Amino acid sequence: MTHVTQRHTHHALSRSSTAGLVILLCLITITILTTRPHMQEVTDPAKNNLPNPNPTALTNWGALPNGRDWGSTAGIDIDPDGHIWAYDRCGAIGLTGGCDTSDVDPILKFNRDSGEVMTSFGAGLFVLPHGLHVDTEGNVWVTDSMGNEAGTKGHQVFKFSPHGDILLQLGKAGVAGRTAGLLNEPCDVITSPNGDIFVADGHSGQFGAEPPEKTGRILKFDKNGTFIKEWGEIGEGPGEFKTPHALAMDSQGRLFVADRGNHRIQIFDQEGNYLDSYYQFSRISGLFITPDDMLYAIDSESSPDRHPNWQTGIRIGSATEDRVTAFIPPHQTGEPHGAAGEGVAVDHYGNVYGAEGPISRETAEGGLTKYLR
Repeated sequence: MTHVTQRHTHHALSRSSTAGLVILLCLITITILTTRPHMQEVTDPAKNNLPNPNPTALTNWGALPNGRDWGSTAGIDIDPDGHIWAYDRCGAIGLTGGCDTSDVDPILKFNRDSGEVMTSFGAGLFVLPHGLHVDTEGNVWVTDSMGNEAGTKGHQVFKFSPHGDILLQLGKAGVAGRTAGLLNEPCDVITSPNGDIFVADGHSGQFGAEPPEKTGRILKFDKNGTFIKEWGEIGEGPGEFKTPHALAMDSQGRLFVADRGNHRIQIFDQEGNYLDSYYQFSRISGLFITPDDMLYAIDSESSPDRHPNWQTGIRIGSATEDRVTAFIPPHQTGEPHGAAGEGVAVDHYGNVYGAEGPISRETAEGGLTKYLR
């Protein structure tokens, strides 16, 4: 119990009011301590010789059509038939917006066994594809997190049929904002079993960006795209974000948010109520939760500058607790932290796929890496 001494100056407090004040201050202290978990210090669990369940890495898995070279990517998911969906940033690396002036299809479906392209679409629609989600009906959702100079593309979420037909659009093409109907650098999208749509919005928060020009928030829409609510601002407290970079949902319907700039996962119910934070999974760029609630978190950005004394790589554990039980190490670069991708997905056989981002793309020598179970 915290003890508080109150010095009486102008007014004398009764014993009962003094006791009430002490209780109030104690409650405030407890509230501060329990609602600021971002202050805790965590050591990288990957230093503990964790088992690697997927030791064989097949780099440059999934060749692009027509001899195309992979650019960077961050989006990957598994469809109901077990095939792999990903996007390529039209040969461009990083945040250069390479799809704006390209006529190639950025969205691709790969055969789960051979890695051959089965379907592709999306040419001419994107500036910088960023998040990718395949729903239970096989529809493909992709966010476009950058606007072009002409103000004609970007800051949107697209829902496609498995054949590439546009079924729904969120946001206004080329217009960034946080007023009704607008998005601002949407990072990722996911849908719940009842069809509700959740969008992680605000890619620049980890770079010191300030509102109102930049955002760090989660938006909720119904299955028809009608806005329901939003929560979050740029910041470090519970329910605040510094780049909500990826989303996942567990079997309980809890929403997991990769709060990358704050080196944590935040967990919410579907009404936006804060439930918990996990810190053992590092500085996370991508999330995936299997049907049996195994959590895969890929760290592409840990380094001496951004997250000292942590390795990049894929950390694995149960979605029910903040504990890493397995680790897929990064590509070796000569640096202790290595290089790993930005997106992660797991197929029905336990094979893990990494979507190689701008930091890891050159080392991986391709856009996708398949880690065999």
